[in-house]
Amino acid sequence: MVETTQDADGLSRSSAQPTLLRRLLRKTIHRLSYYFILKSERTTVAHAAGFRLTVRPTVFHPAYFLTSEFFASFIGRQDRTGKRVADVGTGSGILALAAARAGAAQVVAIDINPNAAAAAGENAAANGLGDRVTVVCSNLLAALAPHSRFDVILSSPPSFPGEPLDLADRAWHAGEDYRDIALLFGQARERLAPGGRFYLLLSSDSDIEYLGMLVERAGFRWHLIAERSIMIESFVLYELRAQ
Repeated sequence: MVETTQDADGLSRSSAQPTLLRRLLRKTIHRLSYYFILKSERTTVAHAAGFRLTVRPTVFHPAYFLTSEFFASFIGRQDRTGKRVADVGTGSGILALAAARAGAAQVVAIDINPNAAAAAGENAAANGLGDRVTVVCSNLLAALAPHSRFDVILSSPPSFPGEPLDLADRAWHAGEDYRDIALLFGQARERLAPGGRFYLLLSSDSDIEYLGMLVERAGFRWHLIAERSIMIESFVLYELRAQ
């Protein structure tokens, strides 16, 4: 069942569609971000969430895009001691590193982008967490061993439908009807250990109703546990539990 009412912390899920002005503003921000950040051909260094991170070309930048630090901050407030964690769409690896720093015994950082997978591995080693972070280049969870199960799954997938321009733009757009992440929910349901939790970060301008249908179809209930406004939109973090 998809919960649509306020939770215990007073957070609510808005079903309002973004205004024309917000859509135009987001389109402008995307265009600028795509050409000046995502399409950059330079490898850069970022400092975010207490980590020093190498960011290869086409990799989602954890300092310029605030979602990464917001999610990493949430992870850092949790005790993950001894947990098995999967980070799907790891990008620079910042969420995987945050989980390892929070005590996780084993973290698998997954990304379809080879540049992201390489960067995540480099960053795990550079930040002294390489012994607990394993990197896999995979389309969602498809390449993992069949027996792999996790206590926690993390994902900050592309928040918007629409055809990505290229590999770099897959961090922003997930294809028609969220094609590129549609299988994520069923795969996560199969991979969660009993009592496990799946944490999903989206935009308030995502098609929450449609994604909620995918969540319910996969056998999850969800509720909103954290939200941060950046004026033009909000970052919304959901916790998914098996029904």
